[in-house]
Amino acid sequence: MSGKEMDLMSFFKKRGGLAGYSEILKAGFDKVLIKSVLNSGRIQKIDRALYRLSDGSSLSNPDLVAISIKVPKGIICLLSALAFHEATNEVPRYVDVAILRGTHANKIKYPPVRFYRFSDKTWKAGIEEHRIEGHNVRIYSLSKAIVDCFKFRNKIGIDVARSALKVAVMEKGIKPKDIMQYAKICRVGNIIKPIVEAII
Repeated sequence: MSGKEMDLMSFFKKRGGLAGYSEILKAGFDKVLIKSVLNSGRIQKIDRALYRLSDGSSLSNPDLVAISIKVPKGIICLLSALAFHEATNEVPRYVDVAILRGTHANKIKYPPVRFYRFSDKTWKAGIEEHRIEGHNVRIYSLSKAIVDCFKFRNKIGIDVARSALKVAVMEKGIKPKDIMQYAKICRVGNIIKPIVEAII
C-alpha cells in the first residue's frame, strides 16, 4: 500500500469508517487514488458519493452520519431524533429527515430514509449540532422532536409522542416551558398543553 493510500485509509478510520466523496476530495485526495483504493477492495461504495471501509464502520450511529453526508441541509427529526435522545423504545425503520418545504429530496438507497417537509419557521427552530466520530450531524433538540411528533401524530402515533413527552419531563429534566415554546411555533399548543399539565 502506498503512503497516499495509507493516508486515505487513516482518513476513513478517523471518520469512523464512513466518508462522502466531496469531503474526501476536500481533504486533498484525488479521484485516481479513490478509484485505486476502491478497486483494491479496501473501501466500498454504498450509495452515490458515499463510501465506507470494507471491514465495516465503527460509528455509533452510522445511518445518521450517512444522512448528514448525503443530505447536508437535512435535520434528523421525529422518531429518529427521539431514538438519538433515548426518549423512546421504538426502533425507527427509516431515518426521519426534515427538509425545507419546496426543496428537492434526493433519491437515497442507503440508509432507508423518510423525508418530512417543514415550513421555514418550524424547520429552523430547535436545531442542535452533534459531533459523531468526526462528523457534524444536525438533530432537533428533544423538546422540538417531541413537538414535531405531535404535529405528525397521524404518521408517528399519538401514544409514541405522549410517551416521549413523559420521558422528557420526568426523566430527562426537560422543562415544560421549553416544550410549549416549540408547541407555539409549530401550532400544536392546544394539543400538548393538557398533556403537559396532566404530567406535572
